Amino acid sequence: MSVEITPASMEALIRRYFAACNAADYEGLTSCFTPDAVHYFPPGLPEIPWRGADVIARKWIWCVENLGSQWTIEKVLCSSTAPEAVIEWTHWKNKAGTALRGDEWYVFDTGTGLVKEIRAYYASPSDSSVPVSELAEFDYAGRGYHLTSP
Repeated sequence: MSVEITPASMEALIRRYFAACNAADYEGLTSCFTPDAVHYFPPGLPEIPWRGADVIARKWIWCVENLGSQWTIEKVLCSSTAPEAVIEWTHWKNKAGTALRGDEWYVFDTGTGLVKEIRAYYASPSDSSVPVSELAEFDYAGRGYHLTSP
């Protein structure tokens, strides 16, 4: 069985997710994800990627409580042909007086309409110590990404 996933439903779920992040709302956060969802990040953070709705929720709640984190959505682009969306966001780390900007690619589960994967990309310089800057533990080869330059 599958649910109808529309651009409007994807955007609404993403906005509900961000509201739950800002409120440090565990139930609100977990209700946005499939139980086995994965949140990928660029290298450098401990314990990434985050695997499972419970882990994702607990990690964002930790950020709110310890960093004073709040997030804003700057732009949203939802596909009309696939259960995928891209957003641009700002992560405000209020206790440090800093902010991080970036993008996220969302993949929705066609059976439930919930988020099953997020791939985060930061607006920051690439890491010159590695030959290819990419998300930690993301299966680029398995997903059919180019592994060499044309």
